[in-house]
Amino acid sequence: MNDLYARHRTVLPDWLALYYEDPLEITHGEGRYVWDAHGNRYLDFFGGILTTMTAHALPEVTKAVAEQAGRIVHSSTLYLNRPMVELAERVAQISAIPDARVFFTTSGTEANDTALLLATTYRRSNTVLAMRNSYHGRSFSAVGITGNRGWSPTSLSPLQTLYVHGGVRTRGPYAHLDDEAFTAACVEDLRDLLGHTRPPAALIAEPIQGVGGFTSPPDGLYAAFREVLHERGVLWIADEVQTGWGRTGDHFWGWQAHGRSGPPDIVTFAKGIGNGMSIGGVIARSEIMNCLDANSISTFGGTQITMAAGLANLTYLLEHDLQGNARRVGGLLLERLRAVAAQVDGVREVRGRGLMIGIELVRPGTDRADPDRAAAVLEAARAGGLLIGKGGGHDTSALRVAPPLSLTVAEAEEGAAILEDALRSTQ
Repeated sequence: MNDLYARHRTVLPDWLALYYEDPLEITHGEGRYVWDAHGNRYLDFFGGILTTMTAHALPEVTKAVAEQAGRIVHSSTLYLNRPMVELAERVAQISAIPDARVFFTTSGTEANDTALLLATTYRRSNTVLAMRNSYHGRSFSAVGITGNRGWSPTSLSPLQTLYVHGGVRTRGPYAHLDDEAFTAACVEDLRDLLGHTRPPAALIAEPIQGVGGFTSPPDGLYAAFREVLHERGVLWIADEVQTGWGRTGDHFWGWQAHGRSGPPDIVTFAKGIGNGMSIGGVIARSEIMNCLDANSISTFGGTQITMAAGLANLTYLLEHDLQGNARRVGGLLLERLRAVAAQVDGVREVRGRGLMIGIELVRPGTDRADPDRAAAVLEAARAGGLLIGKGGGHDTSALRVAPPLSLTVAEAEEGAAILEDALRSTQ
């Protein structure tokens, strides 16, 4: 056991998850690569859980952070804050939400917490609809609406949570249906559920479920849900913590794949916007955002140094069309991995869009999850010089591939080749 790992285990919680049998200390990065404390280089296909959205050590972001640090790092929301106003203006404008207001937090968990506070206050209801296999953070309220047993350590909650079908296309009671029938069945299930409960505050849903293994419904499902919810005044919260900012390639926001009924009432975001800096936030129509009848602040949400990073990162992403790059390079990577999967035992499905790709592993000849194989592939990929993630519902058996959005075609091929070797060596 290395010394840092021993010290970690002495002072940090046992439930603080670490990847790998011999945990990795990452010391620095550049572009799409990182290095460990022993000087080993890795191609990074997980980006600190989808937080390094553009690139490691992106000069435009590090320059903005350094210049802002030389002026002032932090003052709290009790004072006017130019970088916060400027980033809020940009985010509101690209949100497609009319008369949008933006509140900045330090994480996606805190953003979802805020969205739940807004929705339950606005609707005067503590009932929340959530998706099975979902994940929304680690706070008390976010855990209370998380539909993934592996990340929900308590059944206690200030909210009554009811779970809806539809977040996983290829498992569950409707998996055998075609897309149109699947959507119709999930909508009918939602209507039936609403007939048995008091009016909920909101439905919160990830357009693509992140921790759940990059699963998603057919395009249009949440638009169909929205029509049913709108009839009853129920709000739609889109959790874009992992799907926002162009990662899915086809769209800037994940909800846009379900957008025929217009934008959500509330959007939450985090991770990629800061390129590693701690930024989260909530976007909502002014009438919803302003419904609180008590004062509030955020000590660290929207602090000047993180807002400077967010502004520089968002500007780079838009000016370099990283959404388009995610669509092009992600499409190539997805097809390459599907070709590999067709020749390897135990790969049930390769799914995703853009640079958000999941590879679900099962025990060969069965439909049962294979978390041991997933862990083995993770180790083998590391040995080959590639970092990936994992996730899943009942068992953690999906590999998660989510590189920075500036990934090149050559790097995509390099990573796919390493992943192919890892899958073959663990059969």
